[in-house]
Amino acid sequence: MKQSFRKKTKEAHYKGFIVEKAIQDFFTGRIWPRTNTPFPQAKIESYIQKGYFDVMKAVTITQKLSCRRCHNTSHQKFVSFHCAKCHQICTYCRHCITMGRMCSCDELIIWKTDSRQLQPLKTKHQFSWIGQLTPHQARAAKELASSIAQNNNHLISAVCGAGKTEILFSAVFESLQAGKRICVATPRTDVVLELFPRFQQVFPSTCIHALYGGAPKQQGFAQLVIATTHQLYRFEQAFDVMIVDEADAFPYTYDEALQRAVIKAKTKEAPIAFVTATPSQALFNRKTKENWGYSFISRRFHGHSLPVPTYQSLWNYEKMFRKGHIPQKLTRWVKQKLDKNEPFLIFFPTIDLMETAKPLFIEIEPTITSVHAEDPTRKEKVLELRNEQRKGLLTTTILERGITIKNVQVAVVGAENPIFTSSALIQISGRVGRNSQYPDGDIVFFHHGKTVEMDLAKAKIMEMNRHE
Repeated sequence: MKQSFRKKTKEAHYKGFIVEKAIQDFFTGRIWPRTNTPFPQAKIESYIQKGYFDVMKAVTITQKLSCRRCHNTSHQKFVSFHCAKCHQICTYCRHCITMGRMCSCDELIIWKTDSRQLQPLKTKHQFSWIGQLTPHQARAAKELASSIAQNNNHLISAVCGAGKTEILFSAVFESLQAGKRICVATPRTDVVLELFPRFQQVFPSTCIHALYGGAPKQQGFAQLVIATTHQLYRFEQAFDVMIVDEADAFPYTYDEALQRAVIKAKTKEAPIAFVTATPSQALFNRKTKENWGYSFISRRFHGHSLPVPTYQSLWNYEKMFRKGHIPQKLTRWVKQKLDKNEPFLIFFPTIDLMETAKPLFIEIEPTITSVHAEDPTRKEKVLELRNEQRKGLLTTTILERGITIKNVQVAVVGAENPIFTSSALIQISGRVGRNSQYPDGDIVFFHHGKTVEMDLAKAKIMEMNRHE
């Protein structure tokens, strides 16, 4: 009798379906195309047959057009075409096409098993930050942790260089210890690249993933995810805490689909913490209307004032660059920085003008190069500037935030251009003087005529310096 029972038990054990950890780790909290996963298609189909996934149309067209991945319902954002896959007229969503085109004949899959049933989120986490918060930072950190514990949204408004990332550490640690899954989302890839190693250093025993376009494949179930807001199209009800860093940055503030993606990626009860140096009026209005928690820091962590921009006219600079000459004032500024061995960033309003100017700067210093949003090597170039392998970088507004270079000096060419809003100019100015050893620095607005936005940026910086 015992032998027969053992035999039946053994047979049942071997006939049972064992969920592969790698598959569960990857799909928990994700919404993903059925036929384009990192796993063999036959394996995915077997999981679907056994009921581990919900399957749904990527785009529904029955009652109204709707994208299941990004929740877009605006007819203007859908395109109909003759599909080579199904040989019929299909419709796809333009809002989330950067994540791969999904049309009405495609299907998405969502892992059905509740992540809390199988994922060991109660792991012991190590908190290895040895720094010390200023009284202003400590107050903000306490306020943030309190809001998150109560599932209440929170806005942190803190000047560039106030140490916003350090303020997040204790709240993130408490959430990890409570078994929660956290996402720190930001509109810019460069910010993800800046934050990822810092969080890895502070939480060395925690599985952390960095998700951005072109990110390498990462193993394990990440309890802490650092991601661009675009990557949140691929998540659904995945996170217990959502932190949006640089919450005023383009394109997040102008794209309702990205804002919906943040809501979609978190659980219903999960709080959102918005962190920025230049909060929009819309954020302030929501904070007041919905009674969010709020923290304000007007001083940098090292206690020094923010560097105030100076103005220098640069008449007809575009014409001069196109004729093969760097304007004399700008040449003088660059040579001063080279003589003092000070790294520098020069912001340009357009890629075209920047690339036109680049060979002229290389004649002065061969290590100078340019970076922009589509540059696949910009991460390496920024690292080379930080490591003193390059003297300077020409850049678009892609580096206006999320980058810290010791003793960096900054110039804006064409500060009158509409691309340089007051918020952008404040963020650009905030690159200077971030290090306690080099709390001062040069920020110059080279212009072909002063603008209201330039004056607003300067006035806001001076106002912050008057606060205690």
